[in-house]
Amino acid sequence: MYVPAFQVTGDQVLQAFRHDGISLFFGAMIMAVSLVATAFSTIRRKHDPILIYFALFAGVYGLRMWVQSHLASLNMQGSWLYPRLSHAIDFVVPIPAFLYFKAAGLLRRQATLASYVLGIVFGSFALATAIFGARTIFYRIASILIIAALIIVVVRSVGQKADNQDLIVIRRGGLIFVGFIVWENIRNLLGINLPNIEPIGFVAFLTALGYVAARQTLQRDLQLSEIQKELEVAKRMQLSILPAGFPDSANFRVAARYVPMTSVAGDFYDFIVANDTQAGLLIADVSGHGVPAALIASMVKLAATSQRANAADPSALLAGMNAALYGNTQEQFVTAAYVHLDSASRTLQYSAAGHPPMLLLRGGKVLEIVENGLILAAFDYATYTKAALPLEPGDRLLLYTDGLVEATDAKGDFFGSESLSALFRESVALSPPKAADHIISSIQQWSASQDDDLTVLICDYRPSAV
Repeated sequence: MYVPAFQVTGDQVLQAFRHDGISLFFGAMIMAVSLVATAFSTIRRKHDPILIYFALFAGVYGLRMWVQSHLASLNMQGSWLYPRLSHAIDFVVPIPAFLYFKAAGLLRRQATLASYVLGIVFGSFALATAIFGARTIFYRIASILIIAALIIVVVRSVGQKADNQDLIVIRRGGLIFVGFIVWENIRNLLGINLPNIEPIGFVAFLTALGYVAARQTLQRDLQLSEIQKELEVAKRMQLSILPAGFPDSANFRVAARYVPMTSVAGDFYDFIVANDTQAGLLIADVSGHGVPAALIASMVKLAATSQRANAADPSALLAGMNAALYGNTQEQFVTAAYVHLDSASRTLQYSAAGHPPMLLLRGGKVLEIVENGLILAAFDYATYTKAALPLEPGDRLLLYTDGLVEATDAKGDFFGSESLSALFRESVALSPPKAADHIISSIQQWSASQDDDLTVLICDYRPSAV
């Protein structure tokens, strides 16, 4: 710990306060602005580079004014580290300014590259000063670079037409600051002994930067709010294309659960036919997530609706959907599975297009029903076959999307088909709605985070008269 080697008298402290009063006041005000911007960024809980670099720029500049005050120098007499840090901070100040302009989108490509180069140069000067002490050559080079850069900025600013309100505000504040900086650097180069008035220009510039930072932050929040409102509307619209529920049936009990990863998603299910004697259950999964996948899902709905005439023939239904979707999905593909149950003939017919196998729970055992063809919307020549099985009383079917088996835990391990089969077997005593809830909640509890949409369809065959 550093212990001052000199005794500081009250008169010296009073004289230092008189000398540094304005500088300390401006430094405190600038650092307060930095703290307010930091607090605002923290409260918003969002990584906003504009606010962060603005706060850093103001904080470093205000700190420099305090560190380089006569009062600080008076209290740090005899320290070998203080002079180096007080000089090194001069070269640190411009770096967050470069980053701010980049985050605010106010630099063109050439200017961005130049600012990175200047940032490296100033960072090197700061490090060298902290290690070896202040060197006049560093200040001369830095002053020349700053004056040259600011002259270029002023010339380009005057000759450039600005239709960006933020650029106009920053330009006006910057021109004021540029005048003070140029004077200060000329004063340093010529060795003119006059008070440092640069902080006054900085306050004007900081006001302009603060206005732009606040305006862009609020504008982004408003845009985000509008996007969230639009997503809520899109979510309601997407939910509207899903069937409300399987109607009461004398032979079938069906439950569906749909848990999107985001507000809207690419999973889809539908009941192509639903009455006392037949159940046609379709499930589909569009590649990707979010709005694009949701738009394709609505197209899947239309394609499925157009194939109701083929409800009793799963292979023909998928072939018709593929023909309707091919060339219209912007290179996104769709996996799907469709099962048709007929209580009159007690038959089960199943076809799939690149989809995870259907699970059949019968007599306490889980069977995988695999009958896959090519994915939908990718190949115009795709054909599909179907599997036909006898339908037995007590049969329970599970259709699902790959988000269930591909859910991962904290270690990155997949939930897997075997675990899903075991979970499905455990649901034998539960009603279809409770079984669907149990499967979804179990996977959500097991996985570290939801990285895909989760959709399940469970159907029980419970004939009213056996």
